[in-house]
Amino acid sequence: MSGHLRFPRLARLGILAAVALLPLACAGKQVTRIDPSAVTDLSGRWNDTDSRLVANELITSSLTEPWLRRYTESNGGEAPVVIVGSFRNRTMEHIAVNTFVKDLERAYINSGSVRVVATPDERDEIRDERRDQQENASAATRARMAQETGARYMLQGNIEAIEDREGRERVIFYQIDATLVDLQSNERVWAGQKQIKKVITNARARM
Repeated sequence: MSGHLRFPRLARLGILAAVALLPLACAGKQVTRIDPSAVTDLSGRWNDTDSRLVANELITSSLTEPWLRRYTESNGGEAPVVIVGSFRNRTMEHIAVNTFVKDLERAYINSGSVRVVATPDERDEIRDERRDQQENASAATRARMAQETGARYMLQGNIEAIEDREGRERVIFYQIDATLVDLQSNERVWAGQKQIKKVITNARARM
């Protein structure tokens, strides 16, 4: 009799079937590509849709106020120069504030009503490149020093949230405040606010 263990035929078939089904058991994740602009609210938390909609509404509101008309009338129809400053996240959750700032910049630029200059971090990299050009680029192509366009107005703001919970229901209230400040006089020429309220109902746990 051979020294090797001999499994009954049915046992061997069972092992082979289990091995064959193992990849299917492990493949529990499914990825579906969707339109990046589609509204997706899985957790009820701040998301890309909130960022985009709030930015567009705040900028649209700011451009309809008297400060813009006063500036253009006093400067021969010239569009004012704006810089988007910091927006502080005062909520208890992680919010991609930089994405929100970029959405605000994009809304301002696409409006065509104002000009937007680079943020301080972006300017540092641009200035490094400009200094490098002074030594390595031809005189006809190098960017000149001390020719930057200065901003006249800065947009700043806060994102705050209040959460209320009772039983299976949870309410999240977001308030986004924005202020446009005249950099020459420190005057607040516009103040805007956008509020979002979400009700999240958790499904009852199955017994």
